[in-house]
Amino acid sequence: MANSSSSLLLIIFPFIFSLLIVPSLAADPDMLQDICVADLKSTVKVNGFVCKDNVTEDDFFFKGLAAPGATNNTEGSVVTAANVEKIPGLNTLGVSLSRIDYAPGGLNPPHTHPRATEMVFVLDGTLDVGFITTANKLIAKTITKGEIFVFPRGLVHFQKNNGDVPAAVISAFNSQLPGTQSIAITLFTSTPPVPDNVLTKAFQVGTKEVEKIKSRLAPKES
Repeated sequence: MANSSSSLLLIIFPFIFSLLIVPSLAADPDMLQDICVADLKSTVKVNGFVCKDNVTEDDFFFKGLAAPGATNNTEGSVVTAANVEKIPGLNTLGVSLSRIDYAPGGLNPPHTHPRATEMVFVLDGTLDVGFITTANKLIAKTITKGEIFVFPRGLVHFQKNNGDVPAAVISAFNSQLPGTQSIAITLFTSTPPVPDNVLTKAFQVGTKEVEKIKSRLAPKES
């Protein structure tokens, strides 16, 4: 009888364990109520946002993706986010969008989204896109109007407009707030700064080169 019980436990335990870890693999936790509109003014800190009272239809509305954003910057691209910070009604729903506009030659520099997979749909133009796996393999393709490309969660990726006309995409995420870490900005403009001896060794360059990169990436004073 004891042997039978032990055998049953050996069968059941892995199944129970798999059920326990499945929720941890999701980009955002499952919602437990119909809506939980974010109170963006609350000082209470939770994993997400506190729900607010007095919900209105405007909490679920945003028109900011209708028009192109200004791309007159160093990279020649701009991201307009439609996440929980712009649409409080997205709180706990696990989805968000962005619009990315690119000038001719514009680049959305290598970056990651630590909390979401990204899918881009090309509105206009043609883009060279790609991501890099943890095995250091580049998966890249040229995509054009009406086509879709997917960037897996957490992997470094980029988009480049090599055309002579503007381009634009709509990006979809399986998170209300995907987060973005631009590789160059993160490493060279953090506060406090990453030590120069870390950067020089990592990139096999001298201190002068590191300081030059930092000065070029530093936020411009208005």
